[in-house]
Amino acid sequence: MAVDLLLGLQWGDEGKGKIVDVLTSNYNIIARFQGGPNAGHTLVFNGKKHVLHTIPSGIFHDDATNLVGNGVVIDPVIFKGELDKLEEQNIDYRKSLLISRKAHIILPTHRLLDAASEASKGKAKIGSTLKGIGPTYMDKTGRNGIRVGDLELSDWKERYRNLADKHESMIAYYNVDIEYNLKELEEEFFKAIDVLKSLTFIDSEEYIYQAQKAEKSILAEGAQGSLLDIDFGTYPFVTSSNTTAAGACTGLGVAPNQIGDVFGIFKAYTTRVGSGPFPTELFDEDGKTMGRVGNEFGATTGRPRRCGWLDLVALKYACRVNGVTQLMMMKGDVLSGFKTLKVCTQYKYKGKTISHLPYNIEPENVEPIYTEFSGWNEDLTEMSDASELPKALNEYIDFLEKELEIPITIVSVGPDRKQTIFRQQLV
Repeated sequence: MAVDLLLGLQWGDEGKGKIVDVLTSNYNIIARFQGGPNAGHTLVFNGKKHVLHTIPSGIFHDDATNLVGNGVVIDPVIFKGELDKLEEQNIDYRKSLLISRKAHIILPTHRLLDAASEASKGKAKIGSTLKGIGPTYMDKTGRNGIRVGDLELSDWKERYRNLADKHESMIAYYNVDIEYNLKELEEEFFKAIDVLKSLTFIDSEEYIYQAQKAEKSILAEGAQGSLLDIDFGTYPFVTSSNTTAAGACTGLGVAPNQIGDVFGIFKAYTTRVGSGPFPTELFDEDGKTMGRVGNEFGATTGRPRRCGWLDLVALKYACRVNGVTQLMMMKGDVLSGFKTLKVCTQYKYKGKTISHLPYNIEPENVEPIYTEFSGWNEDLTEMSDASELPKALNEYIDFLEKELEIPITIVSVGPDRKQTIFRQQLV
């Protein structure tokens, strides 16, 4: 059975966690394929808000198996914190949570390295979440990393010490004022490692292969967004992993010809956390209203998100790179009350009008060209059927479908899992 993918099409924070939670009842296995605790997937149900960073968003469903794949990097301390919160809610995660032996581990010194590197950049900093993600992936590609499977080896602590010592020498090289007590950090780290070791480690690519043979349904869950992809994002203001569909193949060990549907998630407008170019960013009252009504604060960092109109040029690019087959539009309810809406349909790039995402979208090179639409005033949050949606919203959606040539099958009208409207039957 083919593996379906779900991923973000913008700069992250699109609402992937909610949609995974909504769709989990259709799948036997939910598998995270990249990223780490720099992700923040927010789920709301039964009046409660839940934020996951590393654990797949299907964990609240009793019948789903949740797999942390080889492409993920795990901070044992943050992971333990997530598990503690699940225990408080009487979630029996031990029977449903599996960890790939090939997933890499974030050490305390990875986080310190991240902070030292960012501090050394001064005004040129990239807006890192300071979770140690970049240094961990650097050790992975540099063939120095420690993986989950190493915890089963007798010499893993020796491996840890060698790598941590190397990191400390690198921190000193940056020559910035980073105060830390590694002994205290390690005490917390090793306690969390003991908890991690109590979970089930698997050879995940074999597990997924056998699950496919057994006709198990699998949904691969991405983190961050396509415009943060290390190769295809707005480099260097990107994350350190492949957030696009190709990342699911390398992050889970799934062959390209085994990919089924690709669900692309996007907001009805655009947001971005941290540094980097953002052609449709708003600095006026409209932008402030989006941020306030949409509660636009990073689930991981707490930083306010920058807000702007929907960028159709960038969205088309993300759809093509990922091979998106179905679209889900989030936060349509946030746009209620705007008299006029705008969608960027082209760029003025170095004096020429273009319809594709160019190599550089810094503001000195790019000016957005907008198409305007009438807004709507109706409160969408109590609506439960597509027939209730206002005419202006349907016209907005129809325009996007025509331009993107992909069906928008789900419209989210609020944060709760119940506030989800299926416009079409999922194909």
